[in-house]
Amino acid sequence: MTGKHQILFYDYVEDIVERRGPHREAHLARAAEWRDRGELVSAGALGDPPHGAAFVFSTEDVAAIEGFASDDPYVQAGLVTSWRVVPWNVVISAD
Repeated sequence: MTGKHQILFYDYVEDIVERRGPHREAHLARAAEWRDRGELVSAGALGDPPHGAAFVFSTEDVAAIEGFASDDPYVQAGLVTSWRVVPWNVVISAD
């Protein structure tokens, strides 16, 4: 997995666990589509309880990642208070 990647970070509303239920299946299905296309390497919640999430993309197309975020059911439902895309140059990996 060495090379250039992008990480999409989400910041969640405080009560994400209570509010995400109606949107969770669509949110996970969208992520699975990107994974199946080989563009999303991994993703998951940050914290316990979650306060945000991180998505590692293998594409350098920031506009596509921004589109992923803006169309995400969690973002559209107001569960994400902010998000940002950060370049990540992986130099050491277990792969």
